[in-house]
Amino acid sequence: MTKLGIVIINYNDYKTTIELLNNIKNYKCLDSIVVVDNHSTDNSIKYLKEYENKKISVLEASENKGYASGLNIGAKYLNEKYKKCNIIFSNSDIIISKEEDLKKLSDDINDSIAVVGPTIVENRKLNRGWKMPTIKEEIKFNLPLISRKYRKDNLYKDDYYQGDISKVGVVSGCIFCVSGEALKKVDYFDEATFLYYEEQILAKKLEKINLYEAVDNNVVVIHNHSVTIDKNVNKINKYKILKTSQEYFVKEYLNATDNELKKLNFTKNLSLFLLYIRCFFKGGLKK
Repeated sequence: MTKLGIVIINYNDYKTTIELLNNIKNYKCLDSIVVVDNHSTDNSIKYLKEYENKKISVLEASENKGYASGLNIGAKYLNEKYKKCNIIFSNSDIIISKEEDLKKLSDDINDSIAVVGPTIVENRKLNRGWKMPTIKEEIKFNLPLISRKYRKDNLYKDDYYQGDISKVGVVSGCIFCVSGEALKKVDYFDEATFLYYEEQILAKKLEKINLYEAVDNNVVVIHNHSVTIDKNVNKINKYKILKTSQEYFVKEYLNATDNELKKLNFTKNLSLFLLYIRCFFKGGLKK
């Protein structure tokens, strides 16, 4: 029988994590709840440890090696604990209203679909995944003023989501369910990125072994978008981290040429310069 576990990454935001724990701790469909504290500096581990029991495990990373590293700590723990399991990865700022929704995500996984995400409500909009971007599209995503248009073009139209399940290139990383066995086959998440692009990289790794991702159109969760990230990373640093991960993804997983990387870096530096200007005039250049 396939077990179901959930992994939640905490970093300096134990209050939000505890809110999610209180939301799901009595869900019978969950065989195990794993909280990975990514070496917080706010004494999170003390408060989270109070929630430990037979069902809830709190693991402490010896250092903060990034989001992917934290995900791997939880995933490997569950894969070692159970012979066969599916794993839900969730940000702490997720609101899950129905227990059966988590079970449904797990039940959707089969021999060809290794990852299933829900329909996510965030910022009053629906987030249901996106197409796997090309190198040219990643370059365009950096273009000031018009990048939003290209990102919008990278989304599936609303009428694409027909029936119960819709295959997508990439699901949103804020909450999704993955086959533990498939995760082992692709050697887990790539820890070369510190934050961002985990979703795209995992999708490319699964694609190589002919496994795909999908969205369950009937499962809906709410995402209080980027609460943890915004609390801990200022705007400039967040952008730099994002673009470092973008460059790694484009180079290692889209096999960009030197010329394409030069174009990517040009658009990245241009947009970063304009971001500095905007933050300067808004008084936002704080360390």
